[in-house]
Amino acid sequence: MFPVDAFRSTVGKAVSLFRALEIPFHLTGGITSVYYGEPRMTQDIDIVVGNDRLSAELESFIGLLDSSDFIYDAESISTAVAERGMFQLLDSFESLKLDIYPRELIPGELKRSMMAEVFEGEKLPIASRIDSAVSKLVWISKGSHKSRRDFRQIYRLASPTEQGQVQELVDQLGLKDLMNDVLGESDEIA
Repeated sequence: MFPVDAFRSTVGKAVSLFRALEIPFHLTGGITSVYYGEPRMTQDIDIVVGNDRLSAELESFIGLLDSSDFIYDAESISTAVAERGMFQLLDSFESLKLDIYPRELIPGELKRSMMAEVFEGEKLPIASRIDSAVSKLVWISKGSHKSRRDFRQIYRLASPTEQGQVQELVDQLGLKDLMNDVLGESDEIA
C-alpha cells in the first residue's frame, strides 16, 4: 500500500491540472468505497472528468502534462476522450497510477459531487454516496468482484432516503435483480 502522502501528492498534481483548465472532476472508485463504506486497500486513484470540457481543452491539457510529473500517451488520451473510454496517467515521482474516465458512468453524477475531506485538512469533490453505490453495481455487471462487498457496505451505511435514491437509479439502469443478488450475499470470506 502506498503512503497517504503519496496519494495526496499525486491527486494534488492531477487536481491542479483540472482546475487550471476548469475541467469538472470528482474522485470515485476505491477512495469513495473507503469514505462511504469501510477501510480497504486501493492501488490506484479513479477520477471522472467532464468530457465536454476536456474535449474543448484537450490540446492545452496535453500541453500541461508535458511539464508535469505524469507519464502519459497523448494518442491514448485523445482516443479515450473521443470514445469516452479511460486513459491512465502515471506519476513518475510517486509511481502511482490514475485512471481517468472522461465520461459519467451514472448520468449527472458530476453535478451531484460532494465535497469531502479526503486528506486531512483538504476537501475535494467525490462521487455522491448514491452514485458511488450505483457505479459499484455497474462495475459488478461488468465482472468486478471487489465491487460486490463495496456496494453492500456503501448501501448498508446509507440513510433510508439515500437507499431509496439508489433503488430509483438502479431501476432506471435495469440493475434491480443484480442489486438484490449482491445484497443477499454474505460478507464473510469462505
